[in-house]
Amino acid sequence: AARVNQNVPSMTVLIAARPAQAEIKAVAASRALDYPADKLEIIVARGKQPSVQRNAGLKAAHGDLIYFLDDDSAPIPGNLRRAVDHFGDPKVQMVGGPNVCPSQAPPLEQVFALVLASWLAFGPSRARYVAVGEVRATSEKELILCNLLARREAMLELGGFNEALYPNEENALMDELQKRGGKLIYDPQLLVHRRPRSSLKSFTKMLMTYGRGRAEQFRLHPTPGSALNFVPPLFCLYLLALPLLLTLTPLGKVCLAPLAFYVLALLAQAVVLAAGGRVVQSLAAIPLIVLTHILYGLGFWHGLFTTLRRQGQPAPGQVVLETVPR
Repeated sequence: AARVNQNVPSMTVLIAARPAQAEIKAVAASRALDYPADKLEIIVARGKQPSVQRNAGLKAAHGDLIYFLDDDSAPIPGNLRRAVDHFGDPKVQMVGGPNVCPSQAPPLEQVFALVLASWLAFGPSRARYVAVGEVRATSEKELILCNLLARREAMLELGGFNEALYPNEENALMDELQKRGGKLIYDPQLLVHRRPRSSLKSFTKMLMTYGRGRAEQFRLHPTPGSALNFVPPLFCLYLLALPLLLTLTPLGKVCLAPLAFYVLALLAQAVVLAAGGRVVQSLAAIPLIVLTHILYGLGFWHGLFTTLRRQGQPAPGQVVLETVPR
């Protein structure tokens, strides 16, 4: 067994948590991971800015591979064994999978999960919230930081996460890794269970934050892959301009065509979701999909004009690192 362990890469599970947070679900789940104890360390990075916390943990980590988890991520026990196989290819720099809503979550959270996993709301990024397809090479669109493994040395070579970004700090880093020839892998069976937001207020705030984060990422790291993210902000502009456009003749009725197409897309999405058997929750998800587009779009516009913290500028609060005994 000792000889086998010598061929297993060392692993650091890195969990970002709030300063005074008492219960950290990811810690208990990490202790149950199936991996040699002498090859695994668990670090909790406490602070007020997750990208700064993760960079501090990254520099202190001893693992060849880093497994990034959010404080409320509950990975399934076999994740590390499964991910290590993918890193057998030296070109693979990151491996990730979806974070899925647990079946026992409250009904409202189940509706939020349907929205996150719908094509119309999140496009290819739905793969972050539901297992989609087979193992494949992918892009930052399908991977998410609450369930992501990476080579420590590759991240350190790039200086870690851009601390001016939160969220989307991982997306910018993934783009940079791919530019350098690195490979990203999506494994739909590499699961963590994680509940969506618990209230409509927190869900809407999350949507605004996602839009803002994507715009800020685009400002610092523009890529062709961000083109799709301009659709919600342009949709917001269209809705704002529609009353004026309808007063124009003879183009007034023509301007309703995109809205009609959008309504048809909503109906089609409702049918697809309802086919899964949860008719009431599927119907409740449709207005939230509309809300998703509007709030993401507004957040994106906001993010185009925010003041960004410069790399190297002092972070808010101190980062405290804790090594968790297994």
